[in-house]
Amino acid sequence: MNIFIAGLLILFSYASLGLENKIDREKLVRRHTVEIDSVDLLSPLSVGNGRFAYTVDFTGLQSFPMNYEKGIPLGTQSEWGWHSYPDTAGYYYDETLVDFDFYERKVPYAVQKHFPQRNREAVNYFRQNPHRLHLGIVGMDFFHADGSLVKANEITSINQTLDPWTGEIRSSFEIDGQKVEVTTYSHQDMDLISSQIKSPLLKSGQLRIKLHFPYPSGGHSDSGCDWNQPDKHRSDLNTAKGSATINRKIDDTSYKVFLTWSNTAKITEKEKHFFYLEPKSAESQFSFSCCFSSTEETENLPGFKETAENSKTEWKKFWQSGGAVDFSGSTDPRAFELERRVVLSQYLTKVNCAGNYPPQETGLTYNSWHGKFHLEMHWWHGVHFALWNRTDILKKSLDYYIQIADKAKETARTQGFDGVRWPKMTSPSGIDSPSDVGSFLIWQQPHIIYLANLCYQASPNNEFLKKFADIIFETADFMASYAHYNSENDHYVLGPNLIPAQERFPASTTINPPFELAYWKQGLIAAQQWRENLGLDQKKKWDDVIRKLSPLAVQDGIYLGAESAPDSYTNPRYMSDHPMAIGTYGMLPSSTMADFETMKNTFDYVWKNWHWEETWGWDFPMTAMTATRLGLPEKALEALFKEVETNTYLPNGHNYQNDRLKLYLPGNGALLTAVAMMCAGYEGCETDLPGFPKNGTWKVKWEGLEPLP
Repeated sequence: MNIFIAGLLILFSYASLGLENKIDREKLVRRHTVEIDSVDLLSPLSVGNGRFAYTVDFTGLQSFPMNYEKGIPLGTQSEWGWHSYPDTAGYYYDETLVDFDFYERKVPYAVQKHFPQRNREAVNYFRQNPHRLHLGIVGMDFFHADGSLVKANEITSINQTLDPWTGEIRSSFEIDGQKVEVTTYSHQDMDLISSQIKSPLLKSGQLRIKLHFPYPSGGHSDSGCDWNQPDKHRSDLNTAKGSATINRKIDDTSYKVFLTWSNTAKITEKEKHFFYLEPKSAESQFSFSCCFSSTEETENLPGFKETAENSKTEWKKFWQSGGAVDFSGSTDPRAFELERRVVLSQYLTKVNCAGNYPPQETGLTYNSWHGKFHLEMHWWHGVHFALWNRTDILKKSLDYYIQIADKAKETARTQGFDGVRWPKMTSPSGIDSPSDVGSFLIWQQPHIIYLANLCYQASPNNEFLKKFADIIFETADFMASYAHYNSENDHYVLGPNLIPAQERFPASTTINPPFELAYWKQGLIAAQQWRENLGLDQKKKWDDVIRKLSPLAVQDGIYLGAESAPDSYTNPRYMSDHPMAIGTYGMLPSSTMADFETMKNTFDYVWKNWHWEETWGWDFPMTAMTATRLGLPEKALEALFKEVETNTYLPNGHNYQNDRLKLYLPGNGALLTAVAMMCAGYEGCETDLPGFPKNGTWKVKWEGLEPLP
């Protein structure tokens, strides 16, 4: 009996120890509740579900969208909301193609031709179309007692919070001494927002809900709204008791907006595409739900209470699943800020990047590059989900490759290559946008192999192997056929007509950039392993390329940016943009091609001499990853906190780049990837917390993370 009791006590002690060491996730997340107390044009807040997002100003809705055009625009976007202008000129994609010499044959690429005029217009059409839609402004108008419209600068006592644990935005402010309180949620299973408003202004008729629908601007980087084309689209209102439907028609694009509300209210059309929902009861509380849908009727819309419960439940599930990192025991002054960035980056990538397609670089917040996604960024948008044990989110976007495989196969065939060649700047259509840069990028090609392999490693099963087998094998076929065999040195060469991930080198002369070489080899090895897992023989051509791929070019003990660029570190142009020579070691298995000592020399030189002011948000986490693999944890942290404009993290958690690109989600994804690696390590790593100094100032608790392969 005494032995039995002693055993129970030991088990109880171990169980208690486990509970004691477990991260309090709610406390962790909620200590980074976002607080806004002014009109901050760069810190609007978003709610969403990864397929749909809605971004609000300081009022908790989209009441002053024109003010935010100067900052981060207030978007209402979805993964299905796309539009193309009518092609009245009958453009052909072939009109964007130009032949380039490639080892005694011609290869066509879609580029930005400037003449003849028709070809230039064709290029612009295919770059601009399709573009992502702003589905509509849902905000409030406020009125003074004399009936005049309230301006943003007349609103006082602003207090707004975003609770990432529940997905709740709570806003309060005063108008002429009258308090207004607004609570907003997004449904996690529908493209729907719901808000509750409390204010005496409701009773006096001085507060109205407004819905305003734009024609698409088709702009490169903007809200997507053109308010000066009212005759080019339709917004047809149908009403019923306690609800309404607005049928939107924009050229060949159509969708519906469904509304339901509490209490008595009346919806009217003030002018074309502008509607007021006016509460008519004597109560000082009003709630409504607004749903956007590309399909037919949506019945029984959830109200505010149901939407709030759905948001709270699903966000709690999200935060209680996957990985977590707690820096609260650390004394390093950077710890709290790093934790804030990590928590808010998880929130933002769940809202913007967790859908069925690769996201655009600005997610579902506002348009950049016409709302199209850049497939080379899928690495940074997606890898972190796997490392944080949320592989189910990553898996959803991989089906896109299957959907566009025929288009990718057509591209490869037209260029005279085998297999499938994946686009760069694209949309759900899979059509590659003409570009003098993007058309020559190749580093997106192995992504599907890498990402699918992460998913398979998380949950090995034959069904998944078979589902993606054709896509992976055809990707590898392209990669093997793209590599040109040089019989003089018995090596396979990548390029020319290649622009590497460091987009500074000329396409016409660039060969053998280091990252692409290493990624090519790693991708082909992984494709062979996929065949082996299915019991298939390995492909001889793939093996031949793996064995004979050109080595990474070295000069003076440092890896060059490309074999064709001996001036990689003397030409100022080549000392900016992404420092991919060191990224080769940080992002990819260290055993692939790079030598430790040479990489260490390269890292030291890049660290001291790179033009860091001309880099992008994901370059700093990537540098931290390389530092971690090289055993330089202090440098890893210094990289994450380099004082460069493009390494700025706003109060809302977004990674600011510059006035042209005010948020940049690849930066958030890269940060999460780097921190996971700094905690959980990488394949073959035997050091605990390899990315953090062992000087006593960092006390890091983590759970549920996976090492980087």
